[in-house]
Amino acid sequence: MNSSDISTVNWITVKDINNNIIFLDNKDMVTGVKIQPKNIFIMDQQSQNMVIDKLRTFYNLVDFEFWLIVADRPVDINLYISQLELHLNKVQDPALRKLVVDDIAKADMFVNNDVVDTEYFILFKDNSSDSLNKKVRELINNLATCGLIASQTSNEDLRMILDNFLNGGTTYKNRSVTVWV
Repeated sequence: MNSSDISTVNWITVKDINNNIIFLDNKDMVTGVKIQPKNIFIMDQQSQNMVIDKLRTFYNLVDFEFWLIVADRPVDINLYISQLELHLNKVQDPALRKLVVDDIAKADMFVNNDVVDTEYFILFKDNSSDSLNKKVRELINNLATCGLIASQTSNEDLRMILDNFLNGGTTYKNRSVTVWV
């Protein structure tokens, strides 16, 4: 086998990502939910214990195979920086201008230090669209009873998860990486 034969295209069974679902070559489909983070450590001890107990019950009630995914996504604050720069052009008061300049400097620090958001996902696979949709609704509703907000994964979420696994978080336009041996 030569090095041109070894690539992710040859061993990854992803056929397509569409309609918030990863379609695999074997007709299985993968989707899931994205869970908004909640810092329980700022809650009192009783509330923390309650959330943990509800999550324990939630996980014990899930009756299908699933994967917990924790992924870092770079923070994109370019729009925020642009808005600050536009605001800076309008502000005349020196004290307010200093505050805006300081905010721009802080935002630049985030960009230059590769600050990331940590995102949480529950993924699963099935070969039936109806079953996928039912499981997504079930997860979202049951997570709500734990005080967590969840939504179905988007195409962008699924691509980012694959990029994290396959490319160490680096996004490539052609979505493949050649392995040289």
